[in-house]
Amino acid sequence: MKSYRKELTFNTPNRRDYINITPEVNATLRESGIREGLCLVNAMHITASVFINDDERGLIRDFDDWLEGLAPHEPISRYRHNGSEDNGDAHLKRQVMGREVVVAVTAGKLDFGPWEQIFYGEFDGRRAKRVLVKIIGE
Repeated sequence: MKSYRKELTFNTPNRRDYINITPEVNATLRESGIREGLCLVNAMHITASVFINDDERGLIRDFDDWLEGLAPHEPISRYRHNGSEDNGDAHLKRQVMGREVVVAVTAGKLDFGPWEQIFYGEFDGRRAKRVLVKIIGE
């Protein structure tokens, strides 16, 4: 069995952003040479997320509106976590959207269902953050 590890770095211009990272993960899978196995993709920061869903702009806006309704950024005084920081909401958003995804690799391709894509969700951006791609298999 082989394994391949790569870190992707994202520095979003906005506090909250959603990026389809499927092309980067596909490129990493090709680099790995692995044809059968599993691909783990996880956010390496506790205020960011990796999730799978449809790449449809209306849906992405719905996610953002829904998350902001669940855990609004302001007023920041509502969060006990916000002492020297202002990102209590980002921690909660990450908890809802999740840390990682695992996708089967079949015949050298990500084995997705219809419309599935991998997204990086940023909830406290404007600085560099990492995403781990770890692929294991043959």
